[in-house]
Amino acid sequence: MANPSAVCNGHLHHHHHQKQNNLLKSGVCKKNGITKGMKKNGVSNGTLYKKTFIEHFEQAPMYVAVLTFVGFGVGTIFGYLRDFMRAWGLEKRNIAEEREQQKDFVPLYQDFENFYTRNLYMRIRDNWNRPICSVPGPQFDLMERVTDDYNWTFRFTGRTIKNVINMGSYNYLGFAETEPNALKTVTKELQKYGTGICSTRQEMGTLDKHVELEKLVAKFLGVDDAMVFGMGFATNSMNIPALVGKGCLILSDELNHTSLVLGARLSGATIRIFKHNNMQSLEKLLRDAIIYGQPRSRRAWRKIIILVEGIYSMEGSIVRLPEIVSLKKKYKAYLYLDEAHSIGAVGATGRGVVEYFGMSPDDVDVLMGTFTKSFGAAGGYIAGKKDLVDFLRTHSHSAVYATSMCPPVAEQIIRAMKCLMGLDGTTQGLQRVRQLGKNTRYFRRRLHEMGFIIYGNDDSPVVPLLLYMPGKIGAFARRMLEKNIGVVVVGFPATPITESRARFCVSAAHTREMLDTVLNALDELGDFLQLKYSRYSKSSHPELYEETRFELEE
Repeated sequence: MANPSAVCNGHLHHHHHQKQNNLLKSGVCKKNGITKGMKKNGVSNGTLYKKTFIEHFEQAPMYVAVLTFVGFGVGTIFGYLRDFMRAWGLEKRNIAEEREQQKDFVPLYQDFENFYTRNLYMRIRDNWNRPICSVPGPQFDLMERVTDDYNWTFRFTGRTIKNVINMGSYNYLGFAETEPNALKTVTKELQKYGTGICSTRQEMGTLDKHVELEKLVAKFLGVDDAMVFGMGFATNSMNIPALVGKGCLILSDELNHTSLVLGARLSGATIRIFKHNNMQSLEKLLRDAIIYGQPRSRRAWRKIIILVEGIYSMEGSIVRLPEIVSLKKKYKAYLYLDEAHSIGAVGATGRGVVEYFGMSPDDVDVLMGTFTKSFGAAGGYIAGKKDLVDFLRTHSHSAVYATSMCPPVAEQIIRAMKCLMGLDGTTQGLQRVRQLGKNTRYFRRRLHEMGFIIYGNDDSPVVPLLLYMPGKIGAFARRMLEKNIGVVVVGFPATPITESRARFCVSAAHTREMLDTVLNALDELGDFLQLKYSRYSKSSHPELYEETRFELEE
């Protein structure tokens, strides 16, 4: 593998023509290499995997897809009818519109672009942006609100809905807590440093707490060095442009988070998309990139970097890391791994997908993660070789322009990470990781048994439950809240139009009684709304895994 510092300095020229024939001959096919081995759910598990890798992407019956499209079609027809009535003054216009004096200007609010918001989203808007007024632990308190104009505006009643079971927050290990003894060190640092830094890392914003945290993160991950940032989203969007630029190629999973997508676009590099977790699709792009080089000039790419996530937050799937690492080494590409949802949540000791697959952190060139989920804090990190981190300290937009992480947040991360590592003198961190795994497997197994279609890996604490039809999105969330259960529902355009879903996030802080309460409510609601679409078929999602048009030919 080339020197990791080449990621920073742009010295990697690995696509030599004399290597191309050898690469072609050593290509992966269905009968050998990384795809050889036992087949589970349509996915081949080769010798790279040390345990069975099981993911579920069951297809719904055809009638469900048809009724889903019909539902959107009916909503669209009524939307146009209501727009017609608004235009003729037969219905009140509640949405923002241009003033009469600006009618000759290019519209600031594009009418057609807001069609979905006005006529479809507005019908179920009450299910989002609900203010909570407590710590987002396994239970929270919710401010009650009502609407008098069909969700255009809301008013608060002054009442609080108490002890709502929280199935939506990313509080995987339960570190979002207010227990005084647990927060003793955080309180101490707040009194010592205050709340803000008022400077960037490169100026006067680097504190001893930041240095301590970075050393701890590097030790936790088993790498040379790490750098922390005050915002998780910006960790991706502001650092990817520092690593790649014009003349570089980014190979991005089609389901990558928006922060990765934005960072890739801001970099100015060429972006090509491969099918989600589809190794044939990825290898075809890698091979084509080496054979053909850059468009028009046919020069070799300066760098090729693969962008993937550890756990995909909308699908609940886990990256096929052993196969991706194998391809990266074979084609001399770089790997950028976003462990926002996986760090702390998977692996025997919570060290993410690298530990989950029993791999070395040296196999990944750029390790990224956030502290906003498992650690109950805020911010993110980039970790890896010292050359890489030193380069980012100078060239990262976040380091140069963004305000540093506030000290109490840094101390919260240190507290949670020391707990995970056992440096606090207890085994509580390990117990949390194990409890999360037990809760995840129990919750997923029960949902399967009830007949729901759920996506993702059996070990993923992100559990998408498919609702499909637009009318059921609002009905599901409202009925669950009536039962004192808070859920997150997601629909188009955040998901494919036919795959609206509820997304559950399991936590180590959830008791078995809480999970059973949720499961009993889901069982009852699943019958009432007819959501149990599963035919107990374990076939995988064809769009994700079974495409054969990427078959590599000699």
